[in-house]
Amino acid sequence: MTAQPQEKKLMTPAEYLEMERTSLDIKHEFYGGEVFAMVGAGRNHNRINVNLTKKLGINFETNSAHCEVFSNDMRVKIENGYVYPDLVISCGNAEFEDDEFDTLTNPVVIIEILSDSTEAFDRGDKFEYYKAIPTLQEYILVSPKKIWVGQFIRKDGGKWEYGSYQGADHIFKIESINCQLPLSELYLNVEFDPK
Repeated sequence: MTAQPQEKKLMTPAEYLEMERTSLDIKHEFYGGEVFAMVGAGRNHNRINVNLTKKLGINFETNSAHCEVFSNDMRVKIENGYVYPDLVISCGNAEFEDDEFDTLTNPVVIIEILSDSTEAFDRGDKFEYYKAIPTLQEYILVSPKKIWVGQFIRKDGGKWEYGSYQGADHIFKIESINCQLPLSELYLNVEFDPK
């Protein structure tokens, strides 16, 4: 999804959560007091999201990792804010900020499907916010414009290692949950615009 800045009135986290929990039509992200409306995603974005959710769900049914995948609507707590990753994976007992159970605090994997309006933010400041989450082990970026996946893995000592996969014949592995995903399945029914 794409974040669009709203008016510059700063909010507290409590004000944001109260507003967000009563908002019926639009989701909002929150960074340092500013609120950003989330706008809809395109066809390729949605197809990739569905493919990933389906494949991960099947993997978790047969894997003993005790993980679950949340798609689009699970808010994640970050330092100074709240975000809605495209997909977030939690393993073991999911932990939440409060008794509303709508704000996850212990993600293991976060996946963002890139868009023109958010790609720089997803690769830059948003990744810096995600790095501060102690439980996060992997951050994955997926292109809706070509068959390409970028993957950051937290190694011992907190260093992040980067790798990428390109082409339908590749398989990428989400290390922290021991899950292999063929890119041909991740991009099933995705149609790219001819250049």
